[in-house]
Amino acid sequence: MAAATPGELTAARLSDIPSLDRLLNASRGVQLVGQYGHTQVAGALRICLDELRQAVIDDKASPDALLPDQILTQAAGRLEKANRGAFRPVFNLTGTVLHTNLGRALLPDEAVQAVVQALSQPMNLEYDLTTGRRGDRDDLVQKLLCELTGAEAATVVNNNAAAVLLMLNALGNRREVVVSRGELVEIGGSFRIPDIMLRAGVRLKEIGTTNRTHVSDYQEAIGPRTAMLMKVHCSNYEVTGFVKSVHIRQVADIAHAHGLPAAVDLGSGTLTDLAKWGLPHEPTVADTVAAGADVVTFSGDKLLGGPQAGLIVGRADLIARIKKNPLKRALRVGKLTLAALEPVLQLYKAPELLGERLTTLRLLTRPVQTMHAQALRLAPVLQQFVGPEYQVEPAPMYSQIGSGAMPVNQLPSYGLAIRTTAGKGRGGRALMHLEGRLRDLDRPVVGRVSDKALWLDLRCLQEADEAEFIQQLRGRAE
Repeated sequence: MAAATPGELTAARLSDIPSLDRLLNASRGVQLVGQYGHTQVAGALRICLDELRQAVIDDKASPDALLPDQILTQAAGRLEKANRGAFRPVFNLTGTVLHTNLGRALLPDEAVQAVVQALSQPMNLEYDLTTGRRGDRDDLVQKLLCELTGAEAATVVNNNAAAVLLMLNALGNRREVVVSRGELVEIGGSFRIPDIMLRAGVRLKEIGTTNRTHVSDYQEAIGPRTAMLMKVHCSNYEVTGFVKSVHIRQVADIAHAHGLPAAVDLGSGTLTDLAKWGLPHEPTVADTVAAGADVVTFSGDKLLGGPQAGLIVGRADLIARIKKNPLKRALRVGKLTLAALEPVLQLYKAPELLGERLTTLRLLTRPVQTMHAQALRLAPVLQQFVGPEYQVEPAPMYSQIGSGAMPVNQLPSYGLAIRTTAGKGRGGRALMHLEGRLRDLDRPVVGRVSDKALWLDLRCLQEADEAEFIQQLRGRAE
């Protein structure tokens, strides 16, 4: 059927609607079947044809809408949307580098390639290549963890919450664990130390006050039911002013004098002193072990810069007890986590190269002048995308290391500030509409709205992704 010319009758007729077989046998239809399969393509075309019939009946369809190419294009769009995965890459322009909701740490290339290899080839996950017998999956990373932390032994579970749960249940079940009140933290997802202790089967022995805990508080709390003394690093908040806490070295001395272990939950633990790169100092795992901690738990996907994992290091006898606990099998990690973790740990053996090779550290230390230059390049492209209703300006701003890891520490950054040119009272709605447009892109752009502006922090927009960012903005400009 040829397209109607200006002088012809423009009413569409039901008889002009092509059949399903005709559409499936058209060259575009054959291509779609090869890509999506007959079942999906036929189903999408039936929906398009049903909608066309109703439009013709309602006198709302033009003859052009009945052309096979038009129908197949509409079906192709429906199929593409239906087959788009729910798990999609996004541009993280929130200003939070270790963003919990956006997957936290980005893995370095060495880890990515190791995961690809583990996905496509058999690996010695629990096979000892030396003896030819069954091995222990923890052995794949235990030597590295011990070398980097100074601990005697190590084990790995699926996240730090699991590490704390397992450690407490294995070493303190049905007994008391002493913790300072000022360290009873809550992290994202309503994870609270008192709750996890309850689920682990231990009884919390709370000491001190919110802002001050003394050596005597630990000494006086020890009794016949005490299983361990525990410290929790307050990585997601800060108490200032009239405060006092007891250093792990003193806590460990008290514990050891009574024949008890001292445990530390470092949370977003780091394996190197971040102050070398001008970042806020954080206690390292090695320093904590050297100070006398018998067991230390920490995350793999925060400051360490690796995959989601919970790492437990410490005395060999205590790690052995933890590994024998039945919960260990329920909380253990699979081959993909171990495949990603090992090369990340290997990077720490060359600390002088870490700033270049570890993606997380590279993003945290990205020069402000680099982001400023990037903002100047992107501002005109973004202005074209948003249209005259908005004003785009390069602007200084502040990033944060993580939403659950050192959120109070800010990093000078640069990005794009978008404000509305609409009248008073309409700005908020216009910004939310624009935020939705950005999230609706093929690769969604996630920023943050505050202070009557939409802020796009460029700290995490790597140069390798800049071309893709520009291309999709130009393709969807109004």
